[in-house]
Amino acid sequence: MIMIRSIVRPEKVDNVLAALMDAGYPGVTRMAVVGRGKQRGIKIGEITYDEISKEMLLTVVKAEDKDFAVKAIIKAARTGEKGAFGDGKIFIIPVAEAYTISSGIKETAEGEVEEVAL
Repeated sequence: MIMIRSIVRPEKVDNVLAALMDAGYPGVTRMAVVGRGKQRGIKIGEITYDEISKEMLLTVVKAEDKDFAVKAIIKAARTGEKGAFGDGKIFIIPVAEAYTISSGIKETAEGEVEEVAL
């Protein structure tokens, strides 16, 4: 399993969520975040905005689905055909285990599933 952390423009979030749903990945955590990329913010007139509003979306997929999910996110989050500075970033993180709180089910990266005794 892998976690995909996508940081995207707020106006692109609905597109990305719809793309993930259509691709078969409905489970997403959404957070409002602020930050800046390598462009170090944006300058408008004499004012520099170095903390720009973005949205972070977290989803966990099977390792073999990573490329498909990443392509769906990029296509939905990109501004125009070639994209633009500030469109966002995607980070891939390995997930060793996942637990479902309601059922106590544990899933591992190797695909093993077991019920955790409480």
